[in-house]
Amino acid sequence: MRVERRAARALMALVAGAAGLAAVASGAWAQTTRQDELPAWVESETPLPTVLRTTGLIPVTMPGSSLRFGIDPQSVSVGKDDVIRYVVVATSASGAVNAMQEGVRCMTREVKTYARYSASGGWRAAEGAAWTNMSTGTAATRHSAIIARSGLCGFDGEAGMHRDTAKVLRDLRSAAPSGS
Repeated sequence: MRVERRAARALMALVAGAAGLAAVASGAWAQTTRQDELPAWVESETPLPTVLRTTGLIPVTMPGSSLRFGIDPQSVSVGKDDVIRYVVVATSASGAVNAMQEGVRCMTREVKTYARYSASGGWRAAEGAAWTNMSTGTAATRHSAIIARSGLCGFDGEAGMHRDTAKVLRDLRSAAPSGS
């Protein structure tokens, strides 16, 4: 009789556990459905930078490049759209400067170039600016992917969402090469 009761209790516990798992799975599915019904993501307006700063940059190590890269800390912002915007400056050994205003969507691993700087024309909006996957490893996105991994998108699993500018700057500075 005791063995039968134990078997009956074990069976009831198993059935209750299965019912609990089914409820959790059902809740997860319902939650996914609700997320699918959220309004579409809307990108915030991005004004062009007004100046180009080449001093006080946060250095970023770019393996395999002869250029020195740095982020203008005064340009870093986290938008309401969770896009982290910044100006990256690339300087050659001869002193030639290239700069771009970019935005990164850490959650989707995408980058967009909003503007480019030229010594002759100042800041100009990038033609045909579109979100590009940084995972492709192309020359156009390589520096952005390294910047994202160098603190822009966080070290602690945060993928950009709800980060604040001060934390982004702290993470970028802590990843910067020593002695810079």
